[in-house]
Amino acid sequence: MIDNDRRNLVLCALLAPLAASTSLNLNAAEAPMPEHKMPERDRDMDSVPWMGSEEIAMLVYPGMTVMDLVGPHCMFGALMGVKIHIVAKSLEPVTSDAGLTVVPTVTFDTCPQDLTVLFTPGGTDGTLAAASDPETLAFMADRGARAKYVTSVCSGSLILGAAGLLKGYKATSHWSCREALAGFGAIPTEARVVRDRNRITGAGVTAGLDFGLSMVAELRDQTYAECTQLMSEYDPDPPFNAGSMKTAPPKVKTAMIQLVADFTKKAELLSGVAKG
Repeated sequence: MIDNDRRNLVLCALLAPLAASTSLNLNAAEAPMPEHKMPERDRDMDSVPWMGSEEIAMLVYPGMTVMDLVGPHCMFGALMGVKIHIVAKSLEPVTSDAGLTVVPTVTFDTCPQDLTVLFTPGGTDGTLAAASDPETLAFMADRGARAKYVTSVCSGSLILGAAGLLKGYKATSHWSCREALAGFGAIPTEARVVRDRNRITGAGVTAGLDFGLSMVAELRDQTYAECTQLMSEYDPDPPFNAGSMKTAPPKVKTAMIQLVADFTKKAELLSGVAKG
């Protein structure tokens, strides 16, 4: 379990005036007040479910794209009372495709059986390896059968698909492998975040932030999510307009399609969309 106590104390301190009459029952020891004068409590905020008890398991594996993990983790970590489990085959450090190392907190065997959210990040070759690994797929299928929400970001949906968790569901992925989801019985859907019943999937990499905020709203409510967005100062203003296949210049699209062509072919072979 990730220790969110320190961050939660900060959030409690910031939100204390808003949560004053709720079941949080904050006191000075739990949430020390900052030195500046706090604003008057907005009584409309009394009904916001500030505290919860969600159990979230986030899969990690060698070669994953770390932003797929960190973006959603940042948003999940804003949930007061949450328990986030970083799960892998063993407790050995896991190195991402960019060389950043993550230390798991639980294994497939010790991860809680019943989860609020089961999540997997994506990547390229590392994701294809995880989506072909019997132990990983068995874990995802087992926990996914009982989890309240089954989720992914980027090509992580390939792992969900390979585990049999997307049959008959709309789902998205990174643009380079989204169509491969059809081979797993999913319905490829082009959108930043796609929800079909309790399957919630995000598109490529940075869509993890949008996915994470959507999950915060789903698990608590919109106001909590908006507070999280403001605290994160998530107000995108990219310097270029090349962030999607709809807006990128033709020469950029051509270059990137060529760059990922091998991965796209492998993803299609994995799912059975492409033969031979």
